Amino acid sequence: MENNNETMTYSNAIAELEKIVREMQSDSCSIDNLSALTSRSLKLLKFCKAKLQTTDEELKKILAELEA
Repeated sequence: MENNNETMTYSNAIAELEKIVREMQSDSCSIDNLSALTSRSLKLLKFCKAKLQTTDEELKKILAELEA
């Protein structure tokens, strides 16, 4: 379940989040595993947020160059 942030992609993070949600919603999800799943979800969400912010900044720079 644990991926290195250096090799993780946004798509992989989203796919893992979707898998975690399905697992949390299933009847087989134990309360003992819920904390670990929630913790991993938080890490994935932080990664995705940072990736989106970085991409937004890069796109703004590119668009600014086009306007110059």
